[in-house]
Amino acid sequence: MDVMAARERIFRMLDVDGDGAISRQEYLTRPDHAAVKLGRNVNDPLVAAARLLHDRVYTSMDANGDGMVTFEEYAAWAGAQTFDSVCREALGSLFDLADTNGDHSLNRAEFARLREVLGNAADDARAAFDTLDTNGDGLISRDEYLAAIRDFVSNGASPMYEALVAAGPSDQSAG
Repeated sequence: MDVMAARERIFRMLDVDGDGAISRQEYLTRPDHAAVKLGRNVNDPLVAAARLLHDRVYTSMDANGDGMVTFEEYAAWAGAQTFDSVCREALGSLFDLADTNGDHSLNRAEFARLREVLGNAADDARAAFDTLDTNGDGLISRDEYLAAIRDFVSNGASPMYEALVAAGPSDQSAG
C-alpha cells in the first residue's frame, strides 16, 4: 500500500459518519468513547489528558480552522513529522486507557479491546498482536505499538498492517 492509500484508509476510519470530512466533534469524542468502551470513568485523569492531546491534534489538522478536516487537509498534514510532534502522544493516551494495570504494555485482551474501540475489526487483533509481540512475552509495549502506527502513516506499510493483509480480507487499518 502506498502512503496516500494508507492516509485515505485512516481518514475513512476517522470520518465516522462518512460525510467526507472529520468534524471537530467526531474527532474529539474519541477519548470519551474509548474510555467508556474500555471501562474507564470519563472523569479519570487519563481521559482528561487524552482529551487535551486530541484537541491539539485536531487543531493542527484543521488547516483552515473551519471545524471540518477534508481528506486534502488530512493528507497534507499527516506524516512522520506530524506523528512525532502531535499524534504520538494522542495515540499513546488511548493506549494508556487500554492499559488496565499501568505497566505500559498491553496483553492480548487489552490489545483486542483497543483495536476494536479504534474502529478496527476485532478478529484482526490476533494477527496484529502476534506480529508486534516479537519477543513472545505475551505483551506489546507502548513504543512497539506506536512505532507500527508511525510506519503505516509515514510509509504506507508496517509489520502490523502486513500481518493483517496476510490474515484476511477485512478492512484493516494501522491504529
